[in-house]
Amino acid sequence: MPDFPTPETWFPHRVSYGETDCMGVLYYAEYLHIFERARSAYIRERGMSYADVEKKGVILPVREAECRYRSPARYDELVLVRTGVSEWGRASLRFVYEMWNEDKTRLLATGMTQHALVDATGRPIRMPEWFRRLGDA
Repeated sequence: MPDFPTPETWFPHRVSYGETDCMGVLYYAEYLHIFERARSAYIRERGMSYADVEKKGVILPVREAECRYRSPARYDELVLVRTGVSEWGRASLRFVYEMWNEDKTRLLATGMTQHALVDATGRPIRMPEWFRRLGDA
């Protein structure tokens, strides 16, 4: 497997019928929903839910999103999403994703989301040290 930032989280997801197109292939926009679930799992695995992060005054709006489709995921297939943080900025961070088939022999998609850190009013804020430490876990 390619180099990947650590720590990392592996998030399992079974493709549901409602997430597929008429050919039984995972609909292109659903990849970003699955990446969002994997991102939440990454944060949760480090001891905090995204709801807890927001309660502490940090909101992470997506500034940019990218997905490269490599091989189709299909209805009822178990996929595994590898998630990590590739960049920690002063007031931003970048999550990266790889979606693999169940036995990790076929790369299905890669992606990234770039996030700003803002307060409840939408103003940019500096990354708190407690949040940055999530990347050390």
